[in-house]
Parts: sequence; C-alpha cells; structure tokens
Amino acid sequence: MRIGFIGLGIMGRPMALNIKKAGHHLVVPERASLTSEFRAAAEVVADAAAVARGAEVIVLMVPDTPDVETALFGAGGVAEGLSAGKLVIDMSSIDPIATKDFAARIEKRGCQYLDAPVSGGEVGARQASLTIMVGGPAAAFARAKPLFEVMGKNITHVGEMNGAGQTCKVANQIIVALNIEAVAEALLFAARAGADPARVRDALMGGFASSRVLEVHGQRMLDHAFTPGFRVRLHQKDLNLALTAARQLGLALPNTAIAQQMFSAVVAQGGADRDHAALLEALEALAAHKIGKTP
Repeated sequence: MRIGFIGLGIMGRPMALNIKKAGHHLVVPERASLTSEFRAAAEVVADAAAVARGAEVIVLMVPDTPDVETALFGAGGVAEGLSAGKLVIDMSSIDPIATKDFAARIEKRGCQYLDAPVSGGEVGARQASLTIMVGGPAAAFARAKPLFEVMGKNITHVGEMNGAGQTCKVANQIIVALNIEAVAEALLFAARAGADPARVRDALMGGFASSRVLEVHGQRMLDHAFTPGFRVRLHQKDLNLALTAARQLGLALPNTAIAQQMFSAVVAQGGADRDHAALLEALEALAAHKIGKTP
C-alpha cells in the first residue's frame, strides 16, 4: 500500500521504517529535520495535504491533541488532500472526546477513521512489538490490521466507537504511572534501608511483583539513565486527560493525582524531557537519598 506517515519523532521514526521494511511505499511531508535515511526510504512531499493526496492510508503519530487537529485540519493539513475511500489512522495519544469530533469530520469526507494509540515506548517501536489499542468501525480495523501487524504484536480492537482506543490508552497510562511510582518507592526504600537495590530488583523479578516496568525502568533507575524513551511531559499530558475525564465522570482517581504531582516535581527540577522513569528523582529529593549510580 501507499502509506502516508506524519510525525517522525522518537516513536514515529522506527514505526515508519518498519512500514517501509514490510514493503509498503512510504510518503512523508518535507521537514528540515528529515534524515538522509528517511529521504532515501520515503517519497518526500510538500505538506500533509500532499501526503493525503499521495497515499491510501494516512498515519499520524504526533505529541498531543492540538498537534493532531493542526495536522488534520490546519492549513495544508490532511483534510485538504483527502478523497473518498481513504483511511486516516491516528496513533497519537490524545483526548478521547476530541477524537470523536475528528473522526466525524473525516468521515463526512467519505473516509474512514481509526484511533490506534500505542504502548511499548521506543524499544517497542523499534522492535515492532508495540501494543496497539484500536477504536473505530470493524471494517476499517480489518483494513488496517495488516499494517498494524508490521508495527506491533498485541493488537486489540477495543470497540467500534471512535475514542475507544484512546480511552484504553488513558487507562494504560494510569497503570504505567502507578507502576513507575511503585517501583521507584520500592527501590528507594531498599536502598535507604541498606539493601542493594540491584539485588532487590533481581529478587523481585522472580516473584509476583515482577513487571515490565520493574524490568526496564527499574534498571533505568539503578543506572540513573533517563534518556527519553517516553518523556515526562508526555506522560503528564496523558494523566491530565485521565484526571479531566475523571472529573467529568464524577470519579476519584487519588493515586493518579499523586503520580501527576510527582511528575510535576520532576518538571520543576528541569526534567520535563527526561524519561518518565525519572519520577524516581522526585522521590530521591524527598528522601535526600539516591540509589544506584550518581547521575
């Protein structure tokens, strides 16, 4: 297929390259930041509208709700280049309510729309092992599934309603944030009590406390290696979506609110663009104690 891809950041770059490796024709908009690798791999066109004109399926992978709206409906945006029968897939993590509006506006043009946010970070994007949570019509999902299979492994059609995928992703981000906080607290407790936090992590990996967060981010914490796979400010954005929706639903999410405050403390220390595992540093500041290696 001819696949348009908009948003070649930390996640988008490897996702787009996996699409190319699977044999699809890749179309991307011109950007000064395009590497020679991408210029060789893809057809480079003027803007998002030209991407939509030149592709059967248009994938978006951008940071936030306003970015998706601009990419779709701004000057030179995707909507300007659409013709009936095309498929738009938003793989960003954004507001579920705005997603419903975007889908309705695209569908009025005779096109299909899926929201398909992902989990798995940069590693999952590079390894084509992302978890993909999809909302939208079953026919559109069936059409897109072969494309999802070159980017991920755990692919779930959450529901036929647009926004279902985004709702699932918000739930995912609640769980990930609370796991990061739990791992950080546990390793900090172990270190402050005089145990070797690395050995504590090894022991916990064999028990019921084992998790992907303990495996990957636990090691990041021990090494104080916070080069971003997923940035603190983006996780803050996702938790803001959760807390805003919770207020609208009359729902209390007390631990989500605490995790958001801990991320805010990291941001206050200049860590907005560090990996979200850097939540550890907010707890270290409270305890006046560091674990593992000195940053």
